[in-house]
Amino acid sequence: MVDTLLVVVSFLSLLIWLVQERFVRAQLQKNTDAVIEQNRLLTLEQFQQEVVPDWNEWLFRAVCIMWLGFVGAVIFVKDGDFAFVLVMLTLFSGLVSGLDRLLFARARQAYVQSSKVSNYLAQQVEEQCQAFKAFLQQDSVVAEYAKSFFPVLAIVLVLRSFIVEPFQIPSASMVPTLEIGDYILVNKYHYGIRLPVLGTKIIDMEEPKRGDIMVFFPPDDKRYFIKRVIGVPGDTISYINKELTINGQKMPQTLLAELPPLQPQFELAEENLSGVQHLIHNAKHVHRGDFTTTVKPGHYFMMGDNRDNSSDSRVWGQVPEENIVGKAFAIWMHWQSFTQLPSFSRVGELQ
Repeated sequence: MVDTLLVVVSFLSLLIWLVQERFVRAQLQKNTDAVIEQNRLLTLEQFQQEVVPDWNEWLFRAVCIMWLGFVGAVIFVKDGDFAFVLVMLTLFSGLVSGLDRLLFARARQAYVQSSKVSNYLAQQVEEQCQAFKAFLQQDSVVAEYAKSFFPVLAIVLVLRSFIVEPFQIPSASMVPTLEIGDYILVNKYHYGIRLPVLGTKIIDMEEPKRGDIMVFFPPDDKRYFIKRVIGVPGDTISYINKELTINGQKMPQTLLAELPPLQPQFELAEENLSGVQHLIHNAKHVHRGDFTTTVKPGHYFMMGDNRDNSSDSRVWGQVPEENIVGKAFAIWMHWQSFTQLPSFSRVGELQ
């Protein structure tokens, strides 16, 4: 709903802005010509009241109501795709900024520099003259905001889509490596440059490796997930008695502790996943079953480090290559809830 509403609001705002520049501006200039012909020397406030069409205010209110409605939908509905919203806002602001510079700004300037307007303004004191010029050349509200926001939106879009994107950890599936409330950084170009929203890879880089912590979309799900790469294309994976075997080679586990000490509920162990050493949790009284599978071409087998409390490839299957978002490489903040203060004690590189 939010994404569709944004498309509608952007289109209608663009249409209203074009009406303002094409028809409201023409009426404003026609009214200005009438004031000049009558040689009426007015204050700037009087001049604005005289020449600005009354219906321009209603167009402005319509734009405000639409964007307030969109903000309300974002707050209460919460079903929008942030990447899509960012792309749409960047395109909208860029289109308005570009069209204004190409089609309308020069026309406004030419009108102010015309002989009849120049002669009229010459009768004003210098300060008043500059104020009149600024008013006659000023952008509409839509164009003014578009020009202000476009550079910021464009920079954020490039950074988030092609370089680094922040994510927040919402579940315990990657404990002990990642905890609920961790804020992580994800490298968006490590596995190749992809177009935002579409996800189409346009530049190849590195391929995912066993042990990588990867952000991706599970099959048939629009939510981001973060898990560890266990198997790459062609791997045969066996998970027997909570021990991994890949291509016939057992991945060693070293038991570090049983927690809590008095009544142990889970084991903290270190696993060596093809040279990548990382911590895992195994619940002592939970057994999710054994399996053996082969990773399909162009797919990856993902598992959480919290092995008995993770929805992963054991549940929804292998992840296709086109669903990859990026490689997680660092924790930059921990903030579990708004009732607590942010902490930077967990800042560091991910293993």
